[in-house]
Amino acid sequence: MASTPVSTTAPDSAATGSARVACRGLYKSFGTVKAVHDISLTLEPGLVLSIVGPSGCGKTTLLRLLAGFEIPDQGEVELAGQVVSGSGAWVPPEIRQVGMVFQDYALFPHMTVAQNVEFGLMGWAKSDRLARVRELLEVVHLEPLAQRRPHELSGGEQQRVALVRSLAPRPVALFMDEPFSNLDTKLSEELRREVKGIVNRFGMTTIHVTHDQEQALYMGDQVAVMRAGHLEQVGTPQEVFHRPASPFVASFLGVAGFLPAIVRGGGFSTELGPLPGESSFPVGSHVRLMVRPDQVSLRPLTEIGECVVEERAFRGIDYLYTLALPSGTRLHSLQHHEVYYEVGERTGISVHLPSPPVCFEEDGAD
Repeated sequence: MASTPVSTTAPDSAATGSARVACRGLYKSFGTVKAVHDISLTLEPGLVLSIVGPSGCGKTTLLRLLAGFEIPDQGEVELAGQVVSGSGAWVPPEIRQVGMVFQDYALFPHMTVAQNVEFGLMGWAKSDRLARVRELLEVVHLEPLAQRRPHELSGGEQQRVALVRSLAPRPVALFMDEPFSNLDTKLSEELRREVKGIVNRFGMTTIHVTHDQEQALYMGDQVAVMRAGHLEQVGTPQEVFHRPASPFVASFLGVAGFLPAIVRGGGFSTELGPLPGESSFPVGSHVRLMVRPDQVSLRPLTEIGECVVEERAFRGIDYLYTLALPSGTRLHSLQHHEVYYEVGERTGISVHLPSPPVCFEEDGAD
């Protein structure tokens, strides 16, 4: 049930810096679509959380619930220790003192760069407004463009203006919705480095939504992987990549194959032969071992470990090979660009897994 607006009080720590952001048991549906289903998470002050998932998984809806642009059907949102949504409380987004960077930048086309940045400072003294605008434009090296209008800027320049405009009133948290999706690959990589440096410089609690796993792993101190309205896993970039909680997380964050195996004492039986490693599953259990492309070696053809090259993707510095085992299982191998195999060629294969390897129940849901 939606809450009725009863409060217009800003979070108590609004003037003291970055805030803790938390939610408990959030639900949001649009008709029959369950966009967000029972989500709880906590982000400590000064950290960056990247929410990542496929299109339609609910990540933007979750961001809008946290920012106050949507009212939850159920659950609470807490900012700086104060409930701002739920349990009868409702603080409008403009009172929450959070910064928002939208996917389309949402700059005012009739205003100059300086006026766009100054827009959120209407309650400040004129001299303070001008000083703050000058300070932020210097941070993103846009002071020479202060009198230009948005249509006179490149996409990267517009994104920088949108970022510093959101930071101008010194918000307690910053929310970014797909901020680099409209940029080409090289500019996106350049800008994400710059944005990460800026939010770290200001110690800003930041929630960043993206469908790009590389961006999520680069930007986030914590990464939350969403699927169909649910949180699949939350952890550090290293945790979610190297120790995924589900096959979906493993496949979505990078490339992964799954090798069927039977747990034996001290290792696993597979069609590639015995593999060493410990498992929490009982001996005799049928499992799937996660295999990353850098864990697969190719070698001249032998009777053991034979596979067929199904696909070859040239990526500049390397090739990514898709390999079919006799059982039909598909694995991937990352090889230097000088290591060349033809599609349809047979080759030997071996895998080298970490200890303990990541494994999932054979009948586990994806």
